[in-house]
Amino acid sequence: MSYILNRKVLLLNQSYEPLMIIGAKRAILMMLMQKVEVVEKYTEQIHSTFLTIPLPSVIRLKWYARFKKKEIVLSRRNILRRDNHQCQYCSIRSVPMTIDHVIPRNKGGRDTWENLVAACVKCNTKKGDSNLHDLSMNLLRTPKKPHHIYHMQKYVKRHQDSWRPYLFMEKN
Repeated sequence: MSYILNRKVLLLNQSYEPLMIIGAKRAILMMLMQKVEVVEKYTEQIHSTFLTIPLPSVIRLKWYARFKKKEIVLSRRNILRRDNHQCQYCSIRSVPMTIDHVIPRNKGGRDTWENLVAACVKCNTKKGDSNLHDLSMNLLRTPKKPHHIYHMQKYVKRHQDSWRPYLFMEKN
């Protein structure tokens, strides 16, 4: 039962704009306080002594909320998620993945979304503290800061296909 309450729920603004991903416990509380309406449901249900509630998958606020989007944190986990756990030099997906500075730190490179990429150990070692134009290495994609909707798309699992239309993803 507790694993059900750990499920993720997509929260939409009144205009169906994706706001954030919240836990099922918080979503159920918002339902009980009548702050949201359920748009999509999981197949599971929550049972109590007097009540049976379908587990929400996508909920929508009843009133429009002005919401300042939080910045996506620059972290190892988020860089690997942005790059799909794939080396940005050779496109291999290896288990020990590292983070590489495109412009090395000792040459003025900073810790930014545009300068950090996922790299396999072999490519990171080969590149070392050289610039890309000095070697015969190219990036698969130009690194950039992910959009918050793109970031939420990375959370969609197989049992959350109902989220796809709200996150501008094609339905499988």
